[in-house]
Amino acid sequence: MAKAGSTVKRVAVIGGGWAGCAAAIELARAGHQVTLFEAARTLGGRARRFERDGLKLDNGQHILLGAYSETLRLLKLAGQDAGALLLQLPLQMRYPDGSGGMDFVAPRWPAPLHLAWALLRAKGLERADKVALVRFSSAMRWMGWRLYNDCSVSELLARFDQTERLCQLMWVPLCLAALNTAPERASARVFINVLRDSLGARKRSASDMLIPKADLSALFPEAAAQYLAAHGGAVRLGAKVDALAARADNRWQLQAGDEAELFDGVVLATAPASAASLLRPLPVEPDLLARLDAFEYEAISTCYLQYQPALRLDLPFYALVDVPQAGHWGQFVFDRGQLDGQQAGLLAVVISAAGAATEQGHAALAQAIATQLAQVLQQPGLAQPLWTQVITEKRATFACTPELARPGNASGLAGLVLAGDYTALEDSASHYPATIEAAVRSGAEAARLLR
Repeated sequence: MAKAGSTVKRVAVIGGGWAGCAAAIELARAGHQVTLFEAARTLGGRARRFERDGLKLDNGQHILLGAYSETLRLLKLAGQDAGALLLQLPLQMRYPDGSGGMDFVAPRWPAPLHLAWALLRAKGLERADKVALVRFSSAMRWMGWRLYNDCSVSELLARFDQTERLCQLMWVPLCLAALNTAPERASARVFINVLRDSLGARKRSASDMLIPKADLSALFPEAAAQYLAAHGGAVRLGAKVDALAARADNRWQLQAGDEAELFDGVVLATAPASAASLLRPLPVEPDLLARLDAFEYEAISTCYLQYQPALRLDLPFYALVDVPQAGHWGQFVFDRGQLDGQQAGLLAVVISAAGAATEQGHAALAQAIATQLAQVLQQPGLAQPLWTQVITEKRATFACTPELARPGNASGLAGLVLAGDYTALEDSASHYPATIEAAVRSGAEAARLLR
C-alpha cells in the first residue's frame, strides 16, 4: 500500500539489470504499481545467469564486498538470506604456493587491527613492501580518504612510493578487480573511495569478500521479480521498449513492439548507449546526451574449465600473477565446487580489462589459461580440461578514468529518471566504479526521486 498522503503511481522500469530491479523493488515497497520491462529473457543485465549442459553459470564471476551495504539491504528486502547465498571470507590476497605471489589474509579481528596483523604476518612481501603499504594507508587516513585533484592510480601509487612488487601483487589486482580499468588510466579518486569503504572502514566486516553461491540472476533479480509480483507489479521479459514520448497530461507513453502504454513515471535503467537512443528524440539537455555518448568500455572475460568432479583446490579462490607476455592471462581462479555442490570440478578464471586477452580467440585463450593453471598450481593434468567455455562481456563496465563526467539520476524531464552503475551522485566521494553496489545504489536513488 502507498504511504498515507501519497498518490499511487503507475511506473515503468526499463531494464531488468540490478539497477532496474533495485528501483522496481523500492518503488513497489513505496506502494506504486510497477511494470519492469526487460528485452532479454533473463533478468540480471551484465550480471546474469546462462546455462551450459544443465549447469547454471554466470556471464562473469563476481566478488562482492561486505561494504556493499545497499546490495545487502536489498537482498534482505527481497527475502534473500545473504548468509546462505554468499560465502563470506575475510579480506585476503592469496597466491598459490611457489607461484611468485604472496599470502595476505586478515583475521576476524576489529578494524584496523585485522589489517595490521595481516600485514605483519604476510608472506612473500619484503620489509620495504610492508613499509610502503603502511605509508600509503596512513596517508589515506590522514587525507580522510579524499583526493581533490584526480589522477591515475599509477600516478597515485608512484606519488606514495609504492614498491614494484606491492603494486604487482596487491594494488594492480585490486584496481583491476574493482574498476576493471588498467591502473595507468584508472581514476585514483574512485579507487580511493572503494578502499575507504572496505579497507578503511570502521567495521571489519566491510572488508570481507562475499562470493555468490547462487547464480547472479537468482541471487537478486529473480527475487526482486517475485517481490514485484507479490506487490501487484509485473515483469515482462523479451519486451524491448522502442520509444518514449512525453504527453501533455504529464504522463509517459512507452512503445514496446506493437503495444503502447501510459505511465506516470519512468526509470530508464539501460546501458548508457541504449538510454541515449531513447532520450535523443526528447527535449533533454545536450550535455546529458554528450555524457552518455562519451563513455568508453572495458571487457571482462570469464573462462570456465571443467575437470573430473574429484578436483578440489585448497582454497575457494586464488589470486594469479598475470604475465600476458608469457601467456598467463588469468588474474583470479575460483573453485566453483566449493560454492555449489552441483559444480564439482569446475574452475572459473577471471580476466578484467580483458581487451588484449580476447584478441587471442576463445579457444587459444582457454588453452593458455589451462596451461597457466597447470603451471602455477603444479598440477600438470589441469592443462587438459574436459571442456572449456569462455564468456566475454565486451562492454562489461565503463572505463573508470580520471575526472570522468558522469550524469546523475535526474534527466531534466519531469517523471523520467536514469539508473545504472554509470550514474554519479553530486559528492565525488560517493562515486563508485561500475559494480553491483553502484548499480543498486543508483536504482534506489532513482526510486527516491520518483516517489
